[in-house]
Amino acid sequence: MPENSNEATWDPVWEEIFQHKEWGKYPPEHVVRFVARNLYRATDRSGVRILEIGCGPGANVWFMAREGFAVSGIDGSSTAIQKAGQRLSNEGLVADLRVGDFGQLPWPAASFDGVVENVSLYTNPLNSIQRALREVHRVLKPGAPFLSSSFSDRTWGYGLGEWVEPDSFTNIQEGPIAGTGFCFFLKREKVPSLFQDFSDVNVERISQTLDGEQHLVEQIVVTCRKPGK
Repeated sequence: MPENSNEATWDPVWEEIFQHKEWGKYPPEHVVRFVARNLYRATDRSGVRILEIGCGPGANVWFMAREGFAVSGIDGSSTAIQKAGQRLSNEGLVADLRVGDFGQLPWPAASFDGVVENVSLYTNPLNSIQRALREVHRVLKPGAPFLSSSFSDRTWGYGLGEWVEPDSFTNIQEGPIAGTGFCFFLKREKVPSLFQDFSDVNVERISQTLDGEQHLVEQIVVTCRKPGK
């Protein structure tokens, strides 16, 4: 059952978004590939624990639970967690879902065999992202993999809102991120420092164009591991 906790590390605008918009029913390909490449080899998937940071209404949680893993998810939006829980319940699936703060994860150290974060941390300022990444590092088992995806600074909407701090804007008026509150856009050169506590850091880009190739939407996808083992 969902549990309440401090909701500091997320933008409250997402509660309203999840209340009024259908969002994220199916997992993106890079999440499916990450789980398959790193965790499918387990002989007993029920003993493999995966956490999703910013699980929203549960697209990735649903996929991982269907694949037989022991899944946990956390989001700042109680509406999103309720929708995720209902979707799982409708299909006879279960997951440990929490309403909470990404910077204060309510699980013990070394709890998870993998962590997924897909365009959720970008809704926070840099210092909060760094705090959340320290928490991810804490709850991962030594040697366990982590996937993190953020919009790059080449994405439509960068620089089109009110400047808050470097590479961060709010009240963006154009593009797919318009109306979604605070947005931090990741520059490729910031990846090494942001993920300095992790090993085997690998970077890929996923992009698409909109409006007849007039605009670009690009994600920087980082895969890495907690050192050890």
